[in-house]
Amino acid sequence: MMTAAASLLTTVIVYLLAKKLHRHKPHMLLSPLILTPAVLILLLAVTRTSYADYNAGAHWLSDMLGPATIAFAIPLSRHFDLIKKHAAQIIVSVLTGSAAAVASSLWLAKGLGLNEKIIYSLIPHSATTPIAMNVSQSIGGIPTITAVAVMVTGIFGSLIGPPIIRLFRIRNDVARGVLLGTSAHGAGTSKAFELGSISGTVSSVSMILTAIITLFLTPLLIGN
Repeated sequence: MMTAAASLLTTVIVYLLAKKLHRHKPHMLLSPLILTPAVLILLLAVTRTSYADYNAGAHWLSDMLGPATIAFAIPLSRHFDLIKKHAAQIIVSVLTGSAAAVASSLWLAKGLGLNEKIIYSLIPHSATTPIAMNVSQSIGGIPTITAVAVMVTGIFGSLIGPPIIRLFRIRNDVARGVLLGTSAHGAGTSKAFELGSISGTVSSVSMILTAIITLFLTPLLIGN
């Protein structure tokens, strides 16, 4: 069984090694967002470490999500004039995307016959983790399931986002940023910064707007 300190250290080391491997072999399946959880799950199973014991040390990394999200505001100051110029397009696009994500999740989950708690846990999956978990709890969902849904959404969105951008030849930095930030929150924003500073900045703004819209829109759509 891993100790709290070992859990934290192991998570960091596995992530750094996965990131290094992905640089040499940039394959979709070798993305640190996929490889790191897979390796950690295997290690927990082999060492027979419960999630509670693992999280006793690793929760420090989760606790950094909030400050890390706020830190996205730093590049915003560098491109404030550009954001201001395209504010209307960004707001309308994010509002449409967020509403579609919440509504489609609700419709699909009900269509699959999932129980109410699971439905409410999946609805806010497009918001960043801290906001999504709070929304889930406030409407009667299960925050732990929501966190997993958010992670899957971020990984999936960051993986298929770039191919979609190439397929439809989206060359506008603002459009690319809105696409990744609205659909894949933090993971998408990280990918957007790889495409360019402007795309990353717009993505961070879109991610924050998505979280705010989801926070207010979700209770309205489910009638809470």
